[in-house]
Amino acid sequence: MGKNVGKSFLFSEKMEFLFESVFDKLPIAFDILDAEGNIRMMNKTFLDFLGLEKEKVINRYVLDVDRNSRFPLVLKTGQNEIAYRHKFANGKEAIVHRIAIKDGDEVIGGFGMILFEDLNELRKLIEKNRLLETELNHYKKTLRKIRGARYSWENIVGKSDAIIECKKKAIKMASMDSNILIYGESGVGKELFAQAIHNSSSRRDYPFVTVNCAAIPEQLMESELFGYEEGAFTGAQKGGKIGKFELANHGTIFLDEIGDMPYTMQAKLLRVLQEGEIERVGGKEPIRVDVRVISATNKDLTKLIKEGKFRSDLFYRINVLMLNVPPLRERKGDIPLLIDHFLYLLAQNSGIYKKISKEVYDILEKYDWPGNIRELRNAVERMVVNSEGDTIRKTDIPLYILNKEIPIRKKGSGLQQMLEEFEEKIILETLKECNYNKSQAAEILKIPRSRLYRKLKKFNILEGNEVK
Repeated sequence: MGKNVGKSFLFSEKMEFLFESVFDKLPIAFDILDAEGNIRMMNKTFLDFLGLEKEKVINRYVLDVDRNSRFPLVLKTGQNEIAYRHKFANGKEAIVHRIAIKDGDEVIGGFGMILFEDLNELRKLIEKNRLLETELNHYKKTLRKIRGARYSWENIVGKSDAIIECKKKAIKMASMDSNILIYGESGVGKELFAQAIHNSSSRRDYPFVTVNCAAIPEQLMESELFGYEEGAFTGAQKGGKIGKFELANHGTIFLDEIGDMPYTMQAKLLRVLQEGEIERVGGKEPIRVDVRVISATNKDLTKLIKEGKFRSDLFYRINVLMLNVPPLRERKGDIPLLIDHFLYLLAQNSGIYKKISKEVYDILEKYDWPGNIRELRNAVERMVVNSEGDTIRKTDIPLYILNKEIPIRKKGSGLQQMLEEFEEKIILETLKECNYNKSQAAEILKIPRSRLYRKLKKFNILEGNEVK
């Protein structure tokens, strides 16, 4: 289609006639949105499911009809969401599709569809399908559920050049079977990438096993990785124990924080990678394993090699392919998308629905996020829990983030003066936000109105829109 031809056809009279004469009678619930997120068409099945009248839905913004909808995010990113579990504002749950309709690269609308209205029916269907599986496939699926990877490329949220380029590189790596070393600061989502690589690789039907090398005591690491035989040492459980490498056989093992692996253990890991076999503690026979190794670190391994803390031969074994995951400060354009994503997840899990003011988006986008995505998620969760009403405002932002707005101490000024200057600034900005409504400002600041009046007098903040 030429530019805008698709859009004009999508909302033409012919399309509306086709929708009303054919689609409206189908027993499948679906709707069509325009690029701005307004519902342009919704069939009777969907209306009945929501318990709404047509005139209360058509041409309304989707979040005004269903406050939990993720369609604005789909329309913004152009990334489809297939078979997502969704809880509607009326409390009903369903499995849904959200599909961006495109004309070339331009998103011109959205198509939504309910795949399963009754999750109990879906569970029955899954159970019936399981009964038809072979014992081996059932074992694989059960093991994958217990030890498997949950995340795929759709879970890596962002449309910045940095993250798109990183995903492209990772997708290419997934098609190969070489070992991968993932670099990145703490909290950037290294395990998310590892799981997505596994889930799109030829090993996806086999286990994904995670090992945090920094969390296992040195004296236990060998038995954790390779297992042990019965009676191998005092306290060994009866029958022995299978190790992480055996659990991951034919699948992927993810060695997180590999830079913290003890030096003596590195030699034993190198032998496994070279020979393709492990030996349990107390065992006498080697056990063959076929495992892809994905490692991750936030440390400079080349520096550790120079310091004699990491083996160079192991480095070359694990670093066949190398992926650098960018920190959040290098992809700040993704921050609003990530905030929306975390708000949705929190709403689905807790039932707490919040919006965020534009000022808050702007402040959070300017912050450098040394803890990266993990820190952002924690901050969003804290703001959701601590904020009053349905909108998160500047005063709900954690103080350590706002602290960077405190002016540098002037010569001759003490702590008390600096605190008062910062307090005055917060009060002024809150008044502007409320159009100088003092009652509303006091409510946002969570202080009595009388106390606010005393502050206004103290700082000589005048009535109306005039400030000193």
